[in-house]
Amino acid sequence: MFAVIRDSGRQFKVREGDRILIDKREALPGAEIRFEEVLLVGDEKGAKVGTPTVPGAAVLGRVIGAARGEKLVVFKYRRRAGGKTKKGHRQAFTAVRVESIEG
Repeated sequence: MFAVIRDSGRQFKVREGDRILIDKREALPGAEIRFEEVLLVGDEKGAKVGTPTVPGAAVLGRVIGAARGEKLVVFKYRRRAGGKTKKGHRQAFTAVRVESIEG
């Protein structure tokens, strides 16, 4: 069984046991997260598509811990002005393991 969920404006295709990285949440490892915005639920027999969400469907996950993405380097250069700027950024994520799909 699989599902497509929406969280923080992004969509994830998940199955039971998958590990996904969502935007940072203030949750301790071991805490349960419930995703209510389920856009599609399917299995080998067929799929149930929501308009826009599937009523009564939910995905349960458990927080594994915090993670950070790869470092991105932003370099701005202004020619003939003697100006340059170099900044780095690492996005903070929360790692979640999908435990069950209801619906």
